[in-house]
Amino acid sequence: MAVRTLSRRDLLKAGIVGGTGLVLGFDLRVPPRASSTRVDGFQPNAFLRVGTDGAVTIWFPKTEMGQGIMTALPMLVAEELGVSWDQVSVAQAPGHPDRYGSQGSGGSRSIRTTYEPLRRAGAAARAVLLAAAAQRMGVAVSALRAERGAVVHPPTGRRFGYGELADLAATLPVPTDPPLKDPAEFTILGRPVPRVDTPQKVDGSAMFGMDARTPGMLYATVVHPPRFGAAVDEIDATPAQALPGVHRVVSIRGGVAVVARDTWSAFRGARALRVAWTGGYAGSSEGIRRELAALTAGPGNVARSSGDADAALAGSAARVEAVYEVPFLAHATMEPMNCTAEVRRDRCTLWVPTQSPQGVIRTAAQITGLAPAQITVHPTFLGGGFGRRSNMDFVREALEISAAVEAPVQLVWTREEDTRGGSYRPCAYNRLAGGIDAQGRPIAWQARIAGPSIQASKGNRLRNGIDGSSVEGAANLPYTIPNVRVEYRVAEIPVPLHWWRSVGASQNIFVTECFIDELAHAAKQDPYTFRRDLLQEAPRLRAVLELAAARAGWGTPLPSGRARGIAAARGFGSYVAQVAEVAVGADGLPRVHRVVCAVDCGVTVNPDTIAAQMESGIVFGLSAALYGAITLEDGRVRESNFNDYPVVRQDAAPRVEVHIVESREAPGGIGEPGTPPIAPAVANAYFALTGTRVRRLPFRVALAADATPAVGGG
Repeated sequence: MAVRTLSRRDLLKAGIVGGTGLVLGFDLRVPPRASSTRVDGFQPNAFLRVGTDGAVTIWFPKTEMGQGIMTALPMLVAEELGVSWDQVSVAQAPGHPDRYGSQGSGGSRSIRTTYEPLRRAGAAARAVLLAAAAQRMGVAVSALRAERGAVVHPPTGRRFGYGELADLAATLPVPTDPPLKDPAEFTILGRPVPRVDTPQKVDGSAMFGMDARTPGMLYATVVHPPRFGAAVDEIDATPAQALPGVHRVVSIRGGVAVVARDTWSAFRGARALRVAWTGGYAGSSEGIRRELAALTAGPGNVARSSGDADAALAGSAARVEAVYEVPFLAHATMEPMNCTAEVRRDRCTLWVPTQSPQGVIRTAAQITGLAPAQITVHPTFLGGGFGRRSNMDFVREALEISAAVEAPVQLVWTREEDTRGGSYRPCAYNRLAGGIDAQGRPIAWQARIAGPSIQASKGNRLRNGIDGSSVEGAANLPYTIPNVRVEYRVAEIPVPLHWWRSVGASQNIFVTECFIDELAHAAKQDPYTFRRDLLQEAPRLRAVLELAAARAGWGTPLPSGRARGIAAARGFGSYVAQVAEVAVGADGLPRVHRVVCAVDCGVTVNPDTIAAQMESGIVFGLSAALYGAITLEDGRVRESNFNDYPVVRQDAAPRVEVHIVESREAPGGIGEPGTPPIAPAVANAYFALTGTRVRRLPFRVALAADATPAVGGG
């Protein structure tokens, strides 16, 4: 038997998984360690197990919030391992400080950061199994083939199932750099695979955060300040504590918590609670709009500069100027914010729908003073994330409440508390100018952007005064224009901010893709061909633009009362173009009948996931474009729930067609790139139909008869 000495750290990375058989674990930040471990007992701290019965279990390290990675990540392992998909069982890995590399799900990075490491993990296991079979058969490894969970010797037809090889394989070294399959040999990757989480969600067995239960658990909700930054002046808990089921009222850093025997009693207690607040931000949407407009009146910090935009503008044959405004936006996840925490003297356990299990561990360690090894995090399914569940505010509150009452507590925010006291996508004000020469070519582009900064709001230092997320989609303008200048000014507005699906691209692509349409109109050119001719240096973006236009029938007649608009965007390693077919609805808002989407996200893992995420991103972005706005009056958020912060419903959802470009390029992100192009595609179609430019979102405010320009729709 081969023996290898391991450090504790290497042993943890190698993985200790129960049951007799071959167990392989990997540190996702480096190639798999050259080790395998066979142990009794079960600890889900590795990625792959092959049992003596041939069963294959794959643990995925991220969190499933609807993006399909519970299926896609195990597909990477299964492909290289050489098993059929029906032989695989998938399980959620627990949160761990470092065993799985980064466990965060955000920035459309799940596939991008694990594509090679997880393939190597499966390939390493396959190599060990082949070596074990070679020993059993007395033949060279090169004479063997792995297929459908077995090793086959084609000349003789002899075969050993993986389960039969597991014991021997557990004694063999694991290669650190195993050969990977040629994509031409793929049998799983690139093919539609049914999502493994769907049956659980259909039959009700799926565990979301609010499904967590533990003995002795209490329930809580929190009343947050009506103004950001306000502090408690006085609490009268008597009316709340007099209600049946209310256990206790607890002051915490973020507000006042009501703890009860059930959620509804906690909610009733919160409504009965009397809290006097003092201080806090007293600004308004109109005041913010004036502040941002003033910031763009003068020069800002330079995010991009090429050529001489001022001189080119001065010498242009035609000059176009416009102001674009976008509002604060809530994440509006369907599952309310919740976290179940049990804080004890020597340990802490959490059940939480989070995009950052390791962020939960760090937060728990800070609040409880416990070591990470004393903290257990059970990630659950997420009923929508959109960036919101990477914030730790709700986790901190659950921990504080549990520690105060010395019992496990499930904290649930009401929809109103999250809408009025959560965190938001920043608003922004954009002042643009563009120049066209006598031949109708764009020669100058100047943009001044002002808005609050996510990074600055979190205490992070800005390099040269620039928050990269605030200029994402603007500073990296893909069009070949010789003179470009993009500037940015930070507005110090004390409204809590957090990353929102597609981050800065969600707002800046609306601005840039609408303004490029304005330049095309000024040049008397077709918006599609105008863009296409400016994308010589962005061939992948040009290709999806051409594909979307072709599949949408760009330039062909439409029924009376309809028009098309087009937009394109690159980001998160992917390229997307969309054509929206739009009419005017009975309410005066755009009625989007059809969206044709072309996407190049590099190599395809699961085409069904790609299509679903494009559809999801389009509906999410359309909801924001048509309706979404968080507005302030005297420092208080006006919106409260889906009645005044609506989303697109089934009867208003467009028919979406997704066309995926076949590619051998490195994988790009897919959860976020579908969101940015939809708003400008609809706005450009609305202009083509009505001759009216919509330069501010949402449409329901911009098109209101009594609307006045105001960031946030105020």
